[in-house]
Amino acid sequence: MTAQTAEQRDRTAVIGLEVHVQLETATKIFCGCSTDADPDEDPNTRTCPVCLGLPGALPVLNEGAVEAAVRIGKALGSEIPEETRFHRKNYYYPDLPKNFQITQYDAPICDGGELAFSVDGERRTVGIERAHLEEDPGSISHAGGSIDTAEYTLVDYNRAGTPLMEIVTEPDFRSAAEARAFLAKLTEVLEYLGVFDVTRDGSLRVDANLSIVERAADADADAEIDEAALGSANRTEIKNISSHKGAEQALAYEETRQRNAIERGREVEQETRHWDESRGITVSMRSKEAEKDYRYFREGDLPPLRVADWTERIEIPELPDARRERFGEEYGLDDEAAAKLTSTKQVADFYERLAGSFDPETAATWVADNLLGELNYRDLEIADVEGRLGEFARLVALVDDDEITVKNAEEVVLRRMLDDGLDPDEIIEREDLGKTDDDAVAAAVGDAIEENQEAVEDYHAGEDGALNFLVGQVMQKTGGSADPGTVNELLRKRLEG
Repeated sequence: MTAQTAEQRDRTAVIGLEVHVQLETATKIFCGCSTDADPDEDPNTRTCPVCLGLPGALPVLNEGAVEAAVRIGKALGSEIPEETRFHRKNYYYPDLPKNFQITQYDAPICDGGELAFSVDGERRTVGIERAHLEEDPGSISHAGGSIDTAEYTLVDYNRAGTPLMEIVTEPDFRSAAEARAFLAKLTEVLEYLGVFDVTRDGSLRVDANLSIVERAADADADAEIDEAALGSANRTEIKNISSHKGAEQALAYEETRQRNAIERGREVEQETRHWDESRGITVSMRSKEAEKDYRYFREGDLPPLRVADWTERIEIPELPDARRERFGEEYGLDDEAAAKLTSTKQVADFYERLAGSFDPETAATWVADNLLGELNYRDLEIADVEGRLGEFARLVALVDDDEITVKNAEEVVLRRMLDDGLDPDEIIEREDLGKTDDDAVAAAVGDAIEENQEAVEDYHAGEDGALNFLVGQVMQKTGGSADPGTVNELLRKRLEG
């Protein structure tokens, strides 16, 4: 081992995340403006005096946003304090119409908690420091380039005031891959709770903090960091991360940048950096603000919030891990199938409705392998076909009742259902895919043997591929409507009889 390698091993990345999640409510957090964004809407039209911060406008707290926050807190195992308050976080940025953000400071609605997830086959648990409610700023568009090269910048306040939940983790991550796995699990949990729509533009944004810290003097490869070193290490904040993949890429880049700086004897500055996804680099924005720079003071237009008793009456659904475990116990599914079928609540619900009518393993194969595979190929989600469960169940029933071959069901009917929007019976009739009767199959077998004597001789000479060739000939003669297993069996009997 080289001295440089040993030095690198004595340092580790320490990462913490601040995850900003837009909550699914009909209106904004402090006013009645809609949160339902139309892709074709004009900028700065879904606004009012409250979310624009006009003089004299007063905020009124959205009860639905508070309920969503309590659900998140229960799912993360957080404590809901007896009293929580709102503060003004003062800073200037063009997307902030009031020049301050209504948020929570020293009394967040969710205190503590944790979230377990898997990465590279290992189970990890990350602590949650806090989760609090706040309002979303507007959105900024840099025209003609990125933040440091744009010709000019446009601001749209339609998003301003959308309810946000900021989930702040402990600095428990040691790699970019861990951060990505955590975000995937958090997204899964939020979708199950029904408080988050991953398809909404800008629905999840991440700020990441990363330091390179020395390990404790007696540390092995998995040991904890040197706490004194962590306290003295400069921390870089990375902003403008909008996806799980982007978080992993940004953190991997920033870790490499900081390690290279340390190797060259340069100090890592404490600063805020912008993740430029198009170039795959972080760019310095400004020196990192300290807490005092925001001049927090209590929001006088909103009274204290007391919702600790809501934890008893607000119920949360069965969460992904619990449902995954139940699928294994109740339906006899292996870990891989159970994980696929609980990847989203919509997939799990779809599977359970189908499993109520068919053998659970058959239903699992059709949903996890066939349907999800075809949807993924078309860049579709299970939500795009939720209303067609009856048609999908009909297709499975046709295969179960031996009225159509598995091959035709998978390769023709299912694909035409997704591409053309037709029901399975209509496709089968149009394509004449009904299963060929036994007499017709037997006749096709006889014709295939008679017309392909060379393949027959190869079969008797022990060439395995010859039988597959003959099966293909029979399937061609029957238009793919014969059962391959039956064809295989009939051919063997004729050839060996």
